Amino acid sequence: MNMDIRKTTEEDRKIIFQVEDLAFDDPEVPVLADELLEDPTAHPLISLLAFDGEQAVGHILFTNGWLEGFEELSVSILAPLAVIPSHQKQGIGGQLIRAGLELLKQQEVDLVFVLGHIDYYPRHGFAPALPQGFIPPYPTKQGLEDAWMVQAISDIRLADYAGQVHVSKVMDKPENW
Repeated sequence: MNMDIRKTTEEDRKIIFQVEDLAFDDPEVPVLADELLEDPTAHPLISLLAFDGEQAVGHILFTNGWLEGFEELSVSILAPLAVIPSHQKQGIGGQLIRAGLELLKQQEVDLVFVLGHIDYYPRHGFAPALPQGFIPPYPTKQGLEDAWMVQAISDIRLADYAGQVHVSKVMDKPENW
């Protein structure tokens, strides 16, 4: 299924909230997305909506992060990625990821991190980050260590870097990890 994907505007805030709310059972996720859009420490950010005709069916957000000791690297955090239930398992999430990564490459971002489903994100180029020495802002839940993932989207070598990943103020809370 081919979607129309575009950058969001301030006028899209209500639509973003609705998509996030429909996609997640957790009422905190749409609040988190809304707060991230307001958080100056999350900028620069990329926020994209996917449309099926006139209906918004997906949203993705990439926010600013940094790697301790390697502040010269440009780092982004993917969270959240939402697709409404009626449109899940149709490739929309992957289209949003690809569109976002392409925009991040244009902005010369080096690394993208995500805490997400271990069967989903590797299909889009992500690999477990902990074994490569990238430490999340807070410990991941036991058994979910491989859910903390990274992807290099520039020509850097992951093996040349390791350390503590830092995130925006809104994202920097233990309950988000």
